[in-house]
Amino acid sequence: MKNKNKFNSYLQLFTGVAIVILLNIIGNFIFHRFDLTAEKRYSLSNATKKLLTDLDDVVYFKVYLEGEFPAGFKRLRSETKEMLDEFRAYAGDNIQYTFINPSQNEDIRKNTEVYEQLYKDGLLPTSLQVKTENGEQNQLIFPGALVTYHEKTFPMQLLKNQVAMAEEEVLNASIENLEFEFASTILKLTTKEKAKIAIIEGHGELDGKKLEDITKALEEYYVVERVRLNNQLFSLRGFKAAIVAKPDSAFNEKDKYIIDQFVMKGGKMLWLIDPVMASMDSLTKNNVTLGLANPINIEDILFKYGVRLNTNLVLDAQSAPIPILAGYQGNQPQHKFYPWVYFPVAFPFCDHPIVKNLNAVKFEFASSIDTLNNKEIKKTILLASSQYSRSINTPARIDLAILKKEPNPKEYYRKNIPLAVLLEGAFESIFKNRIVPIVANSEELAFKANGIKTAMIVVADGDVIRNQVQSSTGKVFPLGYDRYTQQQFGNKNFIMNCMNYLLDDSGLIAVRTRDIQIRLLNKTVIQESKLKWQLICILSPIFLVILYGLFAGWLRQKKYASKIDSSNHIN
Repeated sequence: MKNKNKFNSYLQLFTGVAIVILLNIIGNFIFHRFDLTAEKRYSLSNATKKLLTDLDDVVYFKVYLEGEFPAGFKRLRSETKEMLDEFRAYAGDNIQYTFINPSQNEDIRKNTEVYEQLYKDGLLPTSLQVKTENGEQNQLIFPGALVTYHEKTFPMQLLKNQVAMAEEEVLNASIENLEFEFASTILKLTTKEKAKIAIIEGHGELDGKKLEDITKALEEYYVVERVRLNNQLFSLRGFKAAIVAKPDSAFNEKDKYIIDQFVMKGGKMLWLIDPVMASMDSLTKNNVTLGLANPINIEDILFKYGVRLNTNLVLDAQSAPIPILAGYQGNQPQHKFYPWVYFPVAFPFCDHPIVKNLNAVKFEFASSIDTLNNKEIKKTILLASSQYSRSINTPARIDLAILKKEPNPKEYYRKNIPLAVLLEGAFESIFKNRIVPIVANSEELAFKANGIKTAMIVVADGDVIRNQVQSSTGKVFPLGYDRYTQQQFGNKNFIMNCMNYLLDDSGLIAVRTRDIQIRLLNKTVIQESKLKWQLICILSPIFLVILYGLFAGWLRQKKYASKIDSSNHIN
């Protein structure tokens, strides 16, 4: 009997070890991860998985999220670590990371040197109120990472500050974007052959200085060149996308033909157009100016593609402020800020990947866009005015005196006036049936009357892509940064998202639609039921231990009572 029990024990042990070994062997050939969260927060997209499995060398992340933080930033830290661990599950040792506390030195001067270096490297600081033994104090943190691949290093911001959003919402939006930020940074570092973007010039478009910041940002992903069409039919050959930024003079028919055929052959376009010409410069001198129509001879081509740019100005109660001279203190001018209804601040109109979790975008003298009834073209409104807006037709009188009046809700009755629209589909050439047969049938010109499927984005304000420049020094400010109010708007991210979407062959941009729910505790309920839950947490374990003891004692008593009974029965 003993030998049989011993044999069974060895058999069970051997079977268990064999099953474990077999499962490990199978695991080497079949890989799968199970995500049991409601919103699938740990399920990477197919585009990200492919990017990670294709890595041929180590990508190293230095994450500056170590230290004593409030609960929200601790959550950002833990989610960042979990996302990197998820990346490692697919990339193996090709993903390496370390978390660093930039304030770990006791010497304040050394910490300051670290801060300055991180700022030079491109990481932006955030000031926090942190509780210490001596009360509360300000702490400077750098919620970002420096990512290195081979000899290239890029900064990556983990915290996405947004206008008019609560701290919890900002942190949640940042967490939602983690996969996209990490994956897009890896893509930026590892891409060997970059797509080419043409910034079209020759029609009064914004010069290099006014596009300097966005050009540098785009050059991290793409090859960017300024191109003058000059009636040269093949001037856009080799480019995948083109940007038209705030032209102020008319396109001739040959240049229109070049752009049209570029679109017909699959080229992507980003149009940033001012249908109305208005300037703050003339307002500073006279307090009054006129907004006049800006005919640049592309209205017909955009109409053919599916949108109409209206020659009006959108006024919005939700607007950016401008500084107005209020007087002098000694010799120093004193300025006050007033909301300027001609500068709408537009928030995302939908959950499209281009604008998902995007910060507010600042417009200056924007016009409205109408979409036309063309079933072949899919139209998506990306940005729109607030629910308290209106429009005025040209010629429009623009007077600073409007600053003295509060916007009348009865006048601002229109809502969600489209300001930026995405068009997708196979467009029809505006030159269809207008080209003589000898040209239309030329093999060299390869004229296309009906295009292949492509996409373009139309924005009814050229200033959306323009960075501010200090006239006295020539200093260039980041795109979207208002040097007067020191606010950072989402213009730069918007333009980058537009180009990433238009040129994204991997499908990575779709990751930006990830939606992670905030599951916050109700502070009011916590306060009301605090004592109840404290008692439950303290007494429940004690009660369960006592209950278990009583149950174990009862089982023990029953077990030995049955043995005594059987013993007495045998006797």
